[in-house]
Order: sequence, then C-alpha cells, then structure tokens
Amino acid sequence: MGQRMTIEQYRKVSRSRKSKYGNRKVELDGIVFDSIAESKYYQQLKWLEANKQILFFRNQPRYRLQDGFEKNGKSHRAIDYIADFEIHHLDGSIEVIDVKGALTDVFRLKQKLFEKKYPHKLTLVKYENGRFEEL
Repeated sequence: MGQRMTIEQYRKVSRSRKSKYGNRKVELDGIVFDSIAESKYYQQLKWLEANKQILFFRNQPRYRLQDGFEKNGKSHRAIDYIADFEIHHLDGSIEVIDVKGALTDVFRLKQKLFEKKYPHKLTLVKYENGRFEEL
C-alpha cells in the first residue's frame, strides 16, 4: 500500500500548481481574487463608490441560468454563472462585469444563457497596457 501525504506536503504541492490560464490569485481587503486584473478592477470600483460615481457594487454575484432537474432517474445539477462584479449605477441600472483574459467555450455558452434570462448589461473587460478595455 502506498504512503499517504502529510497535510504540509499536500499544501506545498497544491500551492505550487499553476493556474489554468496563468493567473495569480491576489488577496485584497480579505477577499481573494482570481487575478491581478480582477483585484485592480475591485480597487477602481471602490474608488467610484467612495466618490459617489456609483451607488454600490457586489463581488462574485451568482445568477441561476438553469434550475436543476431530474430526468430518467438521473439528477442534473443547476447551472449558475458567477460574475466578477455587479455594479448598481446612480440611474438605477445594473451592470454585470466579468474581467476576462480569455473567452472560453463554456463562458460563451453561459453568456448566451445570461443574456436571454437577465435584463442587466453584461460587460466583459480585459486589462491591457495599464487600463481596462471593453471586449
């Protein structure tokens, strides 16, 4: 029978694992962000909120795209989309922000489902050359 890893060994191995898209996790204000770009966007939103440019924002809002169901005796889990931010603007509109490095096929499908079900504007941004650009 093989030897088991200690918890310290496991943590060392799991920490050294590279991100799928080369992003580094960043912790800011006790919140862990999936990328440096996402943490920079968070700082920008904090400034906008502090300077009364937006009402408020939420981190990691969850949107149900399809409920779970059972068919032929098999359970299918619900499909959720977790965006990076939800901004509530001064005019009452809601904008959903996703900071992207790459557009995956899974994201494109979730984007279509989101656009059909929710009235909010979905904005995709990318951090390039020191600023955010809409995709």
